[in-house]
Amino acid sequence: MEFIKKITQTNLFKITSLNSLSVVLKIGIGLVTSKLLAVFVGPSGMALVGNLRNFSTSLESVSTLGFQNGIVKYVAESKEDKGQLQKIISTVFISLLFVAVILSGVLYFFAAFWNNEIFGNNFEYEFVFKAMALALPWYAVSIFFISVINGLGRFKKVIWTTILGNAIGLMVSVLMIWQYKTLGALLSIVISPALLFFVTFYFINKEINFFKTIRFHCFDFQVIKNLSSYSLMALVSSVLGPLVFLAIRKNVIQIVGLEQAGFWETMTRISTYYMLFVSTILTVYFFPKLAVAKNNQDTKKVFWSFYKNILPVFIVALMVIYFLRFFIVKLLFTNEFLPVTTLFFWQLVGDVLKAASLILGFQFFAKKMTVAFIISELFSLAVFYFLSDYLINSFGVQGIVMAQAFDNFIYLLVLGVYFRKSLF
Repeated sequence: MEFIKKITQTNLFKITSLNSLSVVLKIGIGLVTSKLLAVFVGPSGMALVGNLRNFSTSLESVSTLGFQNGIVKYVAESKEDKGQLQKIISTVFISLLFVAVILSGVLYFFAAFWNNEIFGNNFEYEFVFKAMALALPWYAVSIFFISVINGLGRFKKVIWTTILGNAIGLMVSVLMIWQYKTLGALLSIVISPALLFFVTFYFINKEINFFKTIRFHCFDFQVIKNLSSYSLMALVSSVLGPLVFLAIRKNVIQIVGLEQAGFWETMTRISTYYMLFVSTILTVYFFPKLAVAKNNQDTKKVFWSFYKNILPVFIVALMVIYFLRFFIVKLLFTNEFLPVTTLFFWQLVGDVLKAASLILGFQFFAKKMTVAFIISELFSLAVFYFLSDYLINSFGVQGIVMAQAFDNFIYLLVLGVYFRKSLF
């Protein structure tokens, strides 16, 4: 009992518990939105939703200049130095706002072009891209606020921000999908993230006086220079990654049809829900720890804290998910989506490997290992693209999840060798 009491009193346990609550709520929200998508848009509409989601992910990463991890690191290091902290916050805020406004203009005035690129000539959703143009600056600023709060070490506020943002997203999604079917599903992807601004603005003002902190004379190009390596790393993964997924989905549509592409998007959607448990606890708790680790011994403690406390729980959870896959698909979607159950095994295997490699990948950001990260990321994306292209022809849509699993295994192996001194 004393041992259990000591565990429950640790900061990691408290943060993980709150994070788990956040993930459970998001999964619950996902149950509702996924069911609505299944009923109102079907597998074909799901594929269109996937295309827009990949595009918006890339665009949102460009709008934030890939600064998120860099902001967390430098805010964490400078939170006791008020002058330096003001320089960082002012410089990044002004830069992000400038870039987001320019991107919004490009989106708004070339909406027809983007519609043809993302959806093809058979669909008329130009209005979605105009709405995205208006929402983009609000989203970029909200991500900046979350990164600052995270860097200040306010883990609980970051998680509460996620919880409230998800609740707002649920209300918007239900209303839009119910009223406007596929168009509503697409608009909810665009509008929901922007509404997060109001939650993050409330929490940031609890930590700093935002309006007094932002000053044009505090703009410092050295801050941009320091963050540029993080920007390059984040943009490679956050922009090229979704674009590769978009290219693969187009291949699936051409080879096995729009409906099969919808099944893969459905599996990806399910994966996204349970991967939240790992990705959020890594971002909120482990990344700041890696950022301030002074040597290999400190880094090793962070790595193995994840492998001993988080990964085993995650593996058990995925085993339960596999045995409940038919129930999950019927609950989240409809009987029309039952072919998705054939994708679970390889998806779950790949996600275990992905979770094991994520903690190692965060070390690239924590220690600004730009060149090594870009090489490993480009290699991984290339392996995934060419493997999936080959396996789709032999195994259909199942070939994609097989390709992901093999790619994640190779990636984990490469990172394990590269970071062997910090691991063993």
